Amino acid sequence: MSAERGLRERKKEQTRQAISEAARRLFAERGFDAVTIADVARAADVSEGTVFNYFPAKEDLFYGEMETFEAALVEAVRRRAPGESVLAAFRRFVLEGSRRLADEEVADVIATAGRIVKASPALQARERQIVADYTHSLAALLAQEAGARAGAVEPWVVANALMGVQRALVEHVRARVLSSIRGPKLAADLRSQARRAFARLERGLGDYGVKR
Repeated sequence: MSAERGLRERKKEQTRQAISEAARRLFAERGFDAVTIADVARAADVSEGTVFNYFPAKEDLFYGEMETFEAALVEAVRRRAPGESVLAAFRRFVLEGSRRLADEEVADVIATAGRIVKASPALQARERQIVADYTHSLAALLAQEAGARAGAVEPWVVANALMGVQRALVEHVRARVLSSIRGPKLAADLRSQARRAFARLERGLGDYGVKR
């Protein structure tokens, strides 16, 4: 039973990967708004229903990786070590993630994604919603840890400040990549910008939410 379950899971993951790769290829060739779910299904050699089983909305085909990253960012704050503040955990996660930017292929993916997003109001709206959802998730986590009531101002302010830095860095990286800044230079630039931005928050948030 365990072997069969493992095989099914591998097949599901292969199907998901095939759909995702087909969608990314079509979005890069035609733009997001010009591609339909039917187009993706044909390119991946699956039914439209199968696409929807894995990706309930067309935007999910594009933003699955971003949602995974944002969820991991919130989880990094949740799992911070004793003695570590919310700001320190958030900063550590962002700086560790900057290493992947040294890969030239990652820059190519970012450049393509940036062009696609810029041309699609639907994707821009979805991206704003993803950021809003994870800002809310982070604020709820901070409120819970502090024993504050739902909707308390301080956790909401902290979450928005931190996620604001993250979104500013994303936009900065996209702009730099489209200006042909790549590889180790791009990674170093992000680290420099991130450290400067987090330093601005240090005085106000440096001791916030230190885990006991």
